Amino acid sequence: MLDTPLVGARQEPVMRAVIQERYGTPDLVELGELPEPVPADGEVLIKVRAASLNGSDRENLAGSPFYARLGGLRRPRKPVPGSDVAGVVAAVGAAVTEFAPGDEVFGELAGYRGGLAEYVATPPNLLARKPPGLSFVDAAALPQAGCIALRATKGVKDGDAVLVNGAGGAGGALVVGLAKHFGAEVTAVDRADKADYLRQIGADEAIDFEAEDWAERRGRYDRIIDLIAHRSPYRVQRALRPGGAYLMVGGRTRILLATLIAGPTAGWRAGKRVRVLAVPQSRAHLEEVTALVLDGAAAPVVDRVYPLAEAPAAFARIAAGDNRGKVVVEVP
Repeated sequence: MLDTPLVGARQEPVMRAVIQERYGTPDLVELGELPEPVPADGEVLIKVRAASLNGSDRENLAGSPFYARLGGLRRPRKPVPGSDVAGVVAAVGAAVTEFAPGDEVFGELAGYRGGLAEYVATPPNLLARKPPGLSFVDAAALPQAGCIALRATKGVKDGDAVLVNGAGGAGGALVVGLAKHFGAEVTAVDRADKADYLRQIGADEAIDFEAEDWAERRGRYDRIIDLIAHRSPYRVQRALRPGGAYLMVGGRTRILLATLIAGPTAGWRAGKRVRVLAVPQSRAHLEEVTALVLDGAAAPVVDRVYPLAEAPAAFARIAAGDNRGKVVVEVP
């Protein structure tokens, strides 16, 4: 048996990647090496320049709520986390015609995993061309948070009262920013130590969730956007004005199920709508929200930028809820 490879033997290219072998705490995330992916006929290979972390990445790390395990019941089927990327096309499959090597792109990855690596192969349908006015870091901060904000604020009009629960986290800045752009008066809910930050991103009022239960503000809001839901649909509907809408974006599994089942009947007598907000992955939505950002309607807020080798620290920051805006991992 040979201890060294044969002279001239072909070595499989490898890349650095963040690897998560099982669900749990940020210390389970580590930097390792994996084979460099080869794009299939209908895929592009992206040399990743930056990837951002979302609330969904925190959930996918922990495997909680339970719906976070749709990508693997006992362990992640794809070991590399990260869904939002920006980078440069390195190669394209034989069937891809809309992108070419050298194109700068950004977007969400199908399956919500694979971005925290030097390279990722993905179908091109969710990717958009990165505008020259956006850095790779800012572009990586946009896809999931931007599409959520776009869908959550659709129909908000001048004079509406909007409450955003969990506004100090990864996706809150774009939700608050777009709501303000459409003319709303915005109340933002998060930790007390984020109050100044919430006002800086445009909130008219900041509520400390430990000091006050916003659900007791009866009949105050036209739209409630709940990024971290843990209240029953019958409780949250009381804070809505007649004809208002409550949109659950993320939160506990039992609240998700309760909202799906009981939401249609909660508050229906007053014409209130209580539902889970569906946010499909969409290039069209990404391009639409990017145009709004470029026009100055809202802006992604980057909390911190970590190098790839410090990805565990990036996960620790979002797991603790210390981030004010998006945490981004740069790939040198």
